[in-house]
Amino acid sequence: MRRAVLILPALTLAACAQTADLEPAAGDTLPPAPYGAQEPLDAEELLELDPQAAPERSVELRRESEEREDDPFDLPPES
Repeated sequence: MRRAVLILPALTLAACAQTADLEPAAGDTLPPAPYGAQEPLDAEELLELDPQAAPERSVELRRESEEREDDPFDLPPES
């Protein structure tokens, strides 16, 4: 019973999540608009990753069958 009294508030607190839109803190503003932009970006646009930060991955490493070059360091284990 005592354990439940301690765990219940922790679970309740852990279940809380922010569901409202992101807004700057009181008294703060969003960063200025990037060079060439007509208006500043909103919070959601600022959170988007640019392609260099999260590049697309290619599953296929080789497009054609290629013979591997001889590896001089691929030696059998010593006896």
